[in-house]
Amino acid sequence: MQSKLLNKYGSLANRRDMVHSQTAAIFLVVILIMVTGNFSLFHGILNIYPLTFGNLPFLISLALFFTSLTAIFFLVISHGKWTRWILAGFLLITSQSAYYMDHLGVIIDTVMIDNVVQTNKSEFSSLITSTLILRTFFFGVIPAWLILKYCPEPRSLKVELKSRLRSLLLLLLAIVLLVIPFTPDYTSFIREHRIVRFYSNPTYSVYSAIKYINQQSNITAHQSILSKTAEDAVLLDPSTSKNELIIMVVGETARADRFSLNGYQRETNPELSKQDIVSFTNVTSCGTSTNVSVPCMFSSLGREKYDKEKALHQENALDVLQKNGIEVLWRDNNSDSKGVATRIKYEDFKTPTLNPNCKGECRDVGMLSGLDEYIEKNKGKDMMIVLHQMGNHGPEYYRRYPKAFERFKPACQTGELRDCTQQEIDNAYDNAILYTDYFLAEVINFLKKYDEQYEVAMLYVSDHGESLGEHGFYLHAAPYIIAPKEQTHVPVIAWTGKNFDYNLSDIKSYKDNAISHDDLFCTLLIAYELESNICTGKNAIFAKNKMLKSYALSEDTLDKNVD
Repeated sequence: MQSKLLNKYGSLANRRDMVHSQTAAIFLVVILIMVTGNFSLFHGILNIYPLTFGNLPFLISLALFFTSLTAIFFLVISHGKWTRWILAGFLLITSQSAYYMDHLGVIIDTVMIDNVVQTNKSEFSSLITSTLILRTFFFGVIPAWLILKYCPEPRSLKVELKSRLRSLLLLLLAIVLLVIPFTPDYTSFIREHRIVRFYSNPTYSVYSAIKYINQQSNITAHQSILSKTAEDAVLLDPSTSKNELIIMVVGETARADRFSLNGYQRETNPELSKQDIVSFTNVTSCGTSTNVSVPCMFSSLGREKYDKEKALHQENALDVLQKNGIEVLWRDNNSDSKGVATRIKYEDFKTPTLNPNCKGECRDVGMLSGLDEYIEKNKGKDMMIVLHQMGNHGPEYYRRYPKAFERFKPACQTGELRDCTQQEIDNAYDNAILYTDYFLAEVINFLKKYDEQYEVAMLYVSDHGESLGEHGFYLHAAPYIIAPKEQTHVPVIAWTGKNFDYNLSDIKSYKDNAISHDDLFCTLLIAYELESNICTGKNAIFAKNKMLKSYALSEDTLDKNVD
């Protein structure tokens, strides 16, 4: 069948009368991309303007409008002998971009590009599916091969330039003629439905790539500059008899509504339900991806003012703790710390070198290995230990837990989520939550050994949530402005020992208050009794009475956990 298809494509392309110039080749590629690579764009348009007789003229106008813009883009960037290579490259790229947009509902923006750049080999392999391979082959590889083979050689510069200019002028005229009869409709579409335009393939992806490269170049240009933060920090209560020992667990891809502690009908927290903990039910994340949420939650910027470049070039909460004498350790069973642990002690638990629990996949519980020795080595000091989970990282949720935790069956056993039923996806995801429940209970049990010697506490905060098919979305990293609550509503859990400054009984009454990641920075400083003008408001509350002090902690803890 494939050989017949190749012959058919080849015979069609061999008709030189159809592809007599590079301009004609460009138009053929544009048509193919619009037909095979822009389903999400046109699907989004049809959701806004249903296919009715009254909407039909404007729908045709929109289709021709986006096609014309795409043609202008390719006419501008494709020249001379490089034309065939540029067209072939974009055929490959658009076929793959279209797969992720159509199957997972993602948008190829700067955040998504950063996710791709930061993806490690293990994460990358989980995103390669048979459907992706087939789609890339039929809509990417074959057309790209045909373009490389049959795209005409460039004619003289004068002839090619004349052809391009004529085509560009005609397209610009066409756009004007398409817009004028529907000016009010286009005005409404541009103002009120800009998210749909983000699915324009490949123009928005190219715009995002240029923007991302510009952002990275700015970061590189200022790499040596590190702004100081909370330089005025001082210890509030140096007379405290016991040192702090806090473990913060940074969760991965966990949804608040999938924790039975928060009212989920399934028992996904059997171990934590046996512990005296507080589960905060109304916490929102700073971002919808690890690359944004993790550095954002540890910075002093907050979600509204967060900027990756600024965050990377100023001290974060862990830096401030370290320069004030707190021993800080980051252990990672995820991709990495996203720049947060650049200047502190960092240990990689993604391989068996340090992680003793690596049968098939390195498990989160392995990050507890060797911590007794670390604590003994730093005896007499305040300690902050961060454990960065693999958690519920998708789409292969079934790989995030040992078989012993596969309580909900049948569970989806592939990263091709659309090949599984909704029940199978839910089962696999909930099983991974079960394993996080077990891991957090193990962290609490570990800390209980030190309850007499230290002021101990455990804070769990997920970085972001996850879409499991709701509204046609899967996974995460949706632009925050349109992100569904499944991607931004995250779980936060706190446990404290008997000597810790704040009692859980004082905090529980605030467990349903609306909070976010933004207060984590000051939460960490105040937890270690550090005072700084950057946290003046909260420190004033802490100084007045225990109940208000507990309320401030609840906000801080939630923010911290959400991160």
